[in-house]
Amino acid sequence: MKKLLTVCLIIALAVPALVFAQGSGEAKSQEIVLKWPSFWVGADTKAAPITELVNQFNEAHAGSIKVEIEENPDTDGYRDKLNAQIAAGIVPDIFILNVDPTTLQFFEGDLLMDFTEDLKGDWGNGFLDGTLNAVTVDKQTKAIPYEMAYTPIWYNTAILKAAGVDKIPETMDEFWAMCDAVKAAGYIPTVQMTGGTNAWTSMIWYSHLCAALGGPDVWQKDFATDPVFVQAAELLNRMYQDGNTSKDAIGAGPGDAGGHYLAGEAAAFSNGPWYIARVKNEAPAVYDATEIATAPGINYSGAQTGYLLSALAAANTTDPARRAAVVEFMKWMTTGENAKTVSEAAGSILAVKADITSTDKIQTQFFQEVADASFVVETFSAKFPVDVVAEFGQALAKMAQGKATPEQFVAQIASVM
Repeated sequence: MKKLLTVCLIIALAVPALVFAQGSGEAKSQEIVLKWPSFWVGADTKAAPITELVNQFNEAHAGSIKVEIEENPDTDGYRDKLNAQIAAGIVPDIFILNVDPTTLQFFEGDLLMDFTEDLKGDWGNGFLDGTLNAVTVDKQTKAIPYEMAYTPIWYNTAILKAAGVDKIPETMDEFWAMCDAVKAAGYIPTVQMTGGTNAWTSMIWYSHLCAALGGPDVWQKDFATDPVFVQAAELLNRMYQDGNTSKDAIGAGPGDAGGHYLAGEAAAFSNGPWYIARVKNEAPAVYDATEIATAPGINYSGAQTGYLLSALAAANTTDPARRAAVVEFMKWMTTGENAKTVSEAAGSILAVKADITSTDKIQTQFFQEVADASFVVETFSAKFPVDVVAEFGQALAKMAQGKATPEQFVAQIASVM
């Protein structure tokens, strides 16, 4: 009898738990909790405004919906872990999706929530032209466009002045002359890096060089055979030689590379608008001296690199209440007013139409550079799958150390395409 009572007690406790675990993950009468693993935390310039928006949302929906940010400040680690989890069928409630050929494969099947119908009407009309197309596959929109990436060249004009350079270089001849003058003045000409998952700053430089050599349709060329890609590699390799970059560039990660610019040691750097607030807060003298520009022209001039950097996505669910909660939060994050809040606080350029009158001098330059660009191309990392991008850094390290020629650099990357 005692055993029977024990069994009954266990069943009595288990049945509510079983009902709780089915469908949405919460009982219908309880608050819906949405877990959001995010790298927009810590030192990230979007951390404060994003956290504030989440807090405001939670306060407005107290008792019905709650979004919980799970901090993961390691951007590369976040992406690697997320890609592996989703490939295994484990999808977070809400997450940041970096749009590239690898992540677009996740749009197949029913792992991700489809927002196609929700975006018909006012909500969908609130995004910049073309951004919804970037997250639409087979007529299904399974992510919400969020942050744009434009990655021009940043120049520290105080260093240029100290080196006797009176203008930002517009051609490669002027660029190499600038490098020589900057070295002679005791500074680092360019910021480069081979580390991280995508050799970020060098990858951007390579993208600029490919665009300047090959034009707006450069990525439609055959990477393995078109001479443009070897020519761009030759120029990038030169940036690693003869003191044209820092001594720690081989193996350096984003923190190392960005640190040289923040410290006022390097003349030329490349990054996106999200870096504005960090420079402004951590290196005000560098901020004051910074001007941005397109990369030096070669066959083509005025090219800019840009693409949809990140989107917000969610796990698919059959629970209508949970689905409605996700859509409610996505709409909140992408209102024009909230996009303005994030953009003005972090310097980021969002994919949402917003009435932004920027008072930040560098952000204003970003808007102007994008408007004036002769054309915009995607970066290498946005155009190719993650395994190809990872190979870029490995091949670059070999070339920079003299263990591979520019031809071999291209061949190594092409071998995994």
